[in-house]
Amino acid sequence: QVQLVESGGGSVQPGGSLRLSCATSGFTLDYYDIGWFRQAPGKEREVVSCISSTDGITYYADSVEGRFTISRDNAKNTVYLQMNSLKPEDTAVYYCATDCLKDYAVFWGQGTQVTVSS
Repeated sequence: QVQLVESGGGSVQPGGSLRLSCATSGFTLDYYDIGWFRQAPGKEREVVSCISSTDGITYYADSVEGRFTISRDNAKNTVYLQMNSLKPEDTAVYYCATDCLKDYAVFWGQGTQVTVSS
């Protein structure tokens, strides 16, 4: 069965770093674009970053460009999101999913909480 499991969330101070992992199973990761999304309380879920299946092309939302880095290790069936220079507005539940477009993503992880606060 298809599973995506996020880990690596936590609480950090502004300026800190976290590395999120999305461990996948039940499907061939090589064939899928993978997106990282986040949802803050009272807000819609939004795409943060995405990495393509074939050539590793990456996308970043303007709000995280230059601070976040997405990568994938198909051999380990895992996609990562390195988050640096974290800001309070990055506080949200972060999800990985099997597409870069929210409405087309069929499979989602359960989410991991990221809290940035002093």
